[in-house]
Amino acid sequence: MTGQQLFEQYKTYPGTWDEMCFDKSIRPQYQQVFNDVSQIPDEILHQKDKLAGELFMNQGITFTVYSDNAGIERIFPFDIIPRILTAAEWDHIQKGITQRLRALNLFLKDVYSQQQIIKDKIIPADLVATCPHYTREVFGVSVAHDIYVHISGIDLIRGQDGTFYILEDNLRTPSGVSYMLENREVTKRIFPGMLADSRVRMINNYPLLLQEILSSLAPQQLANPTVVLLTPGVFNSAYFEHTFLSRQMGIPLVEGRDLLVDNHKVYMKTTTGLQQVHVIYRRIDDDYLDPLVFRPDSALGVPGLMSAYRKGNVAIANAVGNGVADDKAVYAYVPAMIRYYLNEEPVLPNVPTYGLEEKEVRDYVFKNMESMVIKGTNQSGGYGMLMGNKATEKEMKEFQKKIEETPREFIAQPIIKLSTVPCFIDGKLQPRHVDLRPYALCGPNGIKIVPGGLTRVALREGSLVVNSSQGGGSKDTWVVDL
Repeated sequence: MTGQQLFEQYKTYPGTWDEMCFDKSIRPQYQQVFNDVSQIPDEILHQKDKLAGELFMNQGITFTVYSDNAGIERIFPFDIIPRILTAAEWDHIQKGITQRLRALNLFLKDVYSQQQIIKDKIIPADLVATCPHYTREVFGVSVAHDIYVHISGIDLIRGQDGTFYILEDNLRTPSGVSYMLENREVTKRIFPGMLADSRVRMINNYPLLLQEILSSLAPQQLANPTVVLLTPGVFNSAYFEHTFLSRQMGIPLVEGRDLLVDNHKVYMKTTTGLQQVHVIYRRIDDDYLDPLVFRPDSALGVPGLMSAYRKGNVAIANAVGNGVADDKAVYAYVPAMIRYYLNEEPVLPNVPTYGLEEKEVRDYVFKNMESMVIKGTNQSGGYGMLMGNKATEKEMKEFQKKIEETPREFIAQPIIKLSTVPCFIDGKLQPRHVDLRPYALCGPNGIKIVPGGLTRVALREGSLVVNSSQGGGSKDTWVVDL
């Protein structure tokens, strides 16, 4: 079978937006890839698919799937056919994410100082007060340049009519950017000519942009501040990414035991003595950062770190306390934040979202549960979620009971059929559902988003759950200038 025959046999899902095909014709952005792959014999495509897996294995590009009984460490699944966006689509996405992050930064500044948005009754006070990630310990703490969200991964989906929706805001320790960068490197190896043929925008400057932003946060505006990446250690699911980014940026990778605080300043232990640390890119959750302030049983953090942070002697990216802004119940109010702080209409809409604290709303959701997805407001990675169209009667009853007990901890959203892309699976091109996580970097010189992001793929046929921790995969994401 030739590459052309693979494309000819490709069948899209009825009633779903397919990124490559429209009315049995190839969309313009995919035409060059269609032309190139059509020339490749089937056995060569198989070899390229195998080579991609070997490259990931040799690089040690792994992800931890805690629910996998066969072993928790696995190679990150990669599909060789790229997901392609046009420059116009990307421009729209970029505007929407930039607008959203401006509003979220203003919200975080407000909610940890004047709380004007609560006083003006735009957001209910009890919604913030009951958020487990609202961190009272940092109330009134000023952060460099008033930027709270330095690194974000904003999840997008595309609905049945082609509309992009914001699905989720990841503003604490978003992961996956190393997979975006490695996906591109693997694509260069297996399809060396295709990137140039399609005029794909480059993404390899991400580590440089991140390093520049981290350095700009140094409290004393030093010419050469010491920046470190703080990791929980080798057993963390994203440890590959921690080592990858520290290597790419040329900064030390440290664990909590490598740092100490003296006289409200943070120091790193080195073979030549103590060296002051000015900026910490932390990949540790708030609760584990400082056992003197948060969890006393944490061995991952640095005792006294929060005292140095309060004094302004060390910058932490992302800021402590950001979890209040990516709580899934607060998510429903982000469009209102955009109108309140920016006096603008949202460029990218939210998915319609139901908070479940009012009985009438709960009754409506329970009646329509088969067409809803129920999510825990502070769960991530696809955990704590019920897909109504796949759930049994028993599972729905169990979720209803949980919701009645703690309604603040859940939201409901209508199930949206995610767009599909072609994937090379079992020697055939098959449609699979995807989302998109672009990575935005916020610094004193504005918001920068490298063109593309991480496309996550639901590898099981018909599945809408794309999370890597639930067995999903990924593919290279191209932005092309037509």
